[in-house]
Amino acid sequence: MTMVPRKMQSRAIRHIFSASDDTVMTKQISATHAPIEEHVDVRPLLNVVQDIFHRATSLIPDILQGKQTQMSASKENANQSDLSDILEISYHTINKIACEISCKCMMGGGDAHATTIGILGMLSSFSWDAKVGIALAAFASNLGEFWLVAQLNATNRLAKSVALLKHIHETLEQVDDLGPKFETVNNLLNAMFVVANCIVEFHELPSQYIDHEAPEMLTASTLIPSAVYWTIRSIVACASHILGIIGLGQGYMTSTIETWELSSLTHKLDNMNDHLQKQLTICHQHLDDNKQREAFQTLEILFETSHQDNINVLKALIRCKDDPLPLFDGSTKQRVSIDVLRSKIVLLYITDLQHISEQELVIFGQMYQDSRQDSTRLESQYELVWIPIVEKGTLWTESKQRFERLQSMMPWYSVYDPSVLEAATIRYIKEVWLFNTKHMLVVLDPQGKVVNLNAIHVMWIWGSLAYPFSSLKEEALWKEETWGLALLADTIDESLFEWVSAGKYICLYGGDDIEWIRKFTSSAKSMAKTLQIPLEIMYVGKSNPGEKIRKINKTINEEKLSNVLAYPTINWFFWVRLESMWHSKLQQGNTVENDQIMLEIVRILSFDSSDQGWAVISQGTVKMTQGKGDSFLKCVVEFEEWKDNAKDKGVLAAMDDYIQGIQTPHHCNRLILPGVDGRTPEQIICAECRQPMEKFYMYRCCNE
Repeated sequence: MTMVPRKMQSRAIRHIFSASDDTVMTKQISATHAPIEEHVDVRPLLNVVQDIFHRATSLIPDILQGKQTQMSASKENANQSDLSDILEISYHTINKIACEISCKCMMGGGDAHATTIGILGMLSSFSWDAKVGIALAAFASNLGEFWLVAQLNATNRLAKSVALLKHIHETLEQVDDLGPKFETVNNLLNAMFVVANCIVEFHELPSQYIDHEAPEMLTASTLIPSAVYWTIRSIVACASHILGIIGLGQGYMTSTIETWELSSLTHKLDNMNDHLQKQLTICHQHLDDNKQREAFQTLEILFETSHQDNINVLKALIRCKDDPLPLFDGSTKQRVSIDVLRSKIVLLYITDLQHISEQELVIFGQMYQDSRQDSTRLESQYELVWIPIVEKGTLWTESKQRFERLQSMMPWYSVYDPSVLEAATIRYIKEVWLFNTKHMLVVLDPQGKVVNLNAIHVMWIWGSLAYPFSSLKEEALWKEETWGLALLADTIDESLFEWVSAGKYICLYGGDDIEWIRKFTSSAKSMAKTLQIPLEIMYVGKSNPGEKIRKINKTINEEKLSNVLAYPTINWFFWVRLESMWHSKLQQGNTVENDQIMLEIVRILSFDSSDQGWAVISQGTVKMTQGKGDSFLKCVVEFEEWKDNAKDKGVLAAMDDYIQGIQTPHHCNRLILPGVDGRTPEQIICAECRQPMEKFYMYRCCNE
């Protein structure tokens, strides 16, 4: 290729771009714009142009090398009725402009600026996006015809004859020289289409969400006429270049300068596209903000309105970029639509991905499967949906693996792709339902009304017996409860029921001091043997069962100190369930002062928060006595002191009297409560002295 002197390049660039910012040219462009046609959708036409550009450019290498080419089956990329609308209006104009481009270029190129202004004049009645779309369509029809004949030249006699008349056969023989020339053309084609697509996108912005007087829209409206001009100017240059390549121009031959001119036009269009894209990005951000604001308001209205069923509420809440199958069925491993939840009680299990544990899912899964054992049972008539909250800006690729592992453990429904959950949904869940990082179980009745803002505690306490999981059902269940072993321990170990049925005394104890555990279990067994009472002892650990508790469990088993819970998950569940009792009572408006069960719950939780061990002893499911480590140990060691009292009042009452008698007024109780939903009360009453406890803030990291 011949090098071009620097002075010639300088003159060329002045010739091409000297008027780009000239007021005269701007006025000329504006003078051609007199839209009278009703605005039509240009997208179907642009899709056809894109298809022609893509297929033509992909054919070039093979055609130039003489290889047989086989086009892949075409997929419809535009609705035919939509395409016919724009073609009905622009068909004759497309043909006129195609002829205009061919004629002007075959005459030796002429004045490119004058040709461009002339084409703009022919498009005066159309909007700016229609102008650029129609002009590209006119050029694409010529380009597509050229490469269609080139493709069929070797196999179709008609195509071969047409190729002879158009000198296409001579073009295809210049293999060594054509590659770089068409590469330059292809780069410009891509730049033209990208700019045109951006212009069309501006016109596609929904007016109800966009302020046309906003700075970004005013800037775009200033840039777009010039962008349309330079796109059409590039079409003219590109057409001239292609006609020059195939030798149809009268004495016209492509040169290094012309090739460089196309590269310069490509660069200019790329710069224009950068400016337009910046404004378009700002518009899309405002558009998304306005849409999300509207979606949030829609959710507020829907949840405040009565409905015949829950489907509109759920579709608005679980909206993932209009995905028709936004849910994943954990039992069938298939994607499903929201309709599977129609007119059912729906429990929305809301979590993040960081704080949800596999042991939680094990217990939850067992409860769910138990409720499904008999589909005729009333307790099974609900559906569970996991909605994991993924913060916007989170790298989904990093979280996806954990999400998929957790999802695989769930037999219930879940959001298929939480990364595309609408921002309005996340905002509503956080601002209205007050989700932070603590898990929630929001209950919707068959009409989509929220009947319990957080039934997670109800589920942990009673499982599916809490059906239909409403606040009214929660209140009714508490009215039936009394404090005792049945409420405290429930189903943590099947042996408990056997021991209760056998009339045995049952001792539950906790703490992480192995020496205290050895002394206590040994003394308790000695006491039971002397008093001739059947006693079973069960270790329930602590509320943060880490590696230390696992080691203690192992030691207790090896030394046969007492029974232990079968699995660490059951240990975790015992304490989560107890904490849930506290939260449930708190949601019901109860306090230590006015509720005996809440008082006893706080007592056990304060035992666990201390550095000491603790124990409770029960006979049956109601009678119970309890105490902190030192006091309870002293009680069982010194049983000779109270055994006579036990003959009159019973063992548990005598132990209770003794523990009360040895306690001093001075004490230092601690209570560690995990906050939830911002509802942790400002004041907690000590379960021992009934005085307000002093509040401190504690930050804990347990990675045993």
